[in-house]
Amino acid sequence: MQNLDDVASKYLQPPAVEIENDLIMNWYPERVAARLGHVGRLLELGLGHGYTVPYFTAMCDDHVVVEGSGKVIEHFRAQNPGYAGTLAEGYFETWEPDAPFDLIVMGFVLEHVDDPVAILRRYAGFLTPNGRIVIAVPNAKSMNRRLGLAMGMIDDIYALNETDHILGHQRNFCRDTLREAVESAGLSVKNEEGIYLKPLPLGVLKTLDDMDANLRAMCEVGVDFPDLCVALLVEAGTA
Repeated sequence: MQNLDDVASKYLQPPAVEIENDLIMNWYPERVAARLGHVGRLLELGLGHGYTVPYFTAMCDDHVVVEGSGKVIEHFRAQNPGYAGTLAEGYFETWEPDAPFDLIVMGFVLEHVDDPVAILRRYAGFLTPNGRIVIAVPNAKSMNRRLGLAMGMIDDIYALNETDHILGHQRNFCRDTLREAVESAGLSVKNEEGIYLKPLPLGVLKTLDDMDANLRAMCEVGVDFPDLCVALLVEAGTA
């Protein structure tokens, strides 16, 4: 099990592709809230840059985040002194809650862990009877990666790049491999959609008029085309 403080420095800086990171991190919590509404207890696995915390705090009565890096927790507390939820330091593989959750959010987490199926199976046991797990992961078979493969820029659609290694990514998922992991954990997929259908490189998108409106439209259209999107959003449950 890796020391998460070793990769924490990457999450204490602005993301390398800030425009797209902001877009995705502001988009997918809205989709979760629109589909599931207000819940009682909500658990997030991992803080990352902390962008999603305000969204998920607003949609629940009791918000808990478990994070393996003390440095990331310390940074978040310094930047968000008014946060009223619970920040628990611990590894996903060993942390134990004191009560079950109505919703568990694994936002861009499963690409990091040693055993995604074990994590899914473990946290399925922390759900209330009708609870849900929401999963977001990068998509290995996104349109831009497919183009990169066709152009010879990558030789394996699942290959990890330098940034992946810096961030501690251990794998890339596609729609099929994510569904296989979910079902292997004893869960069933209740809903799946795409996050951000990206037809052109960001440098080209920046030249378009009304770039923000265009990016928003790419998220809206991408909902129905998960196979081609930059990321996947899946809702899973046991019931």
